[in-house]
Amino acid sequence: MPVTYFRIVWPDQTEATCYSPSTVVESHFEAGADYALEDFLARARAALGAASERVRQRYGYACSSAMDQLAQIEATAERYATQPDATVKFLGFGR
Repeated sequence: MPVTYFRIVWPDQTEATCYSPSTVVESHFEAGADYALEDFLARARAALGAASERVRQRYGYACSSAMDQLAQIEATAERYATQPDATVKFLGFGR
């Protein structure tokens, strides 16, 4: 399972690099796309949950790093929850 990193830009233009233990995240996001905050969170939950599940299937335990990354994404997103039309720019993937 190749580790995949993805880069995003939060609504305040802060860039972040995020971690996934699997390339499965590539099926949940499109490079260059803008996502409404809630849509981005739903996609991140699905993507990182699927990535953690792939680790579980292969090694017998969930990926705590994927869940830690999701927790960090959710905590950061809280800062923008009250902003109408808050969007997250998805820059792309890397390895």
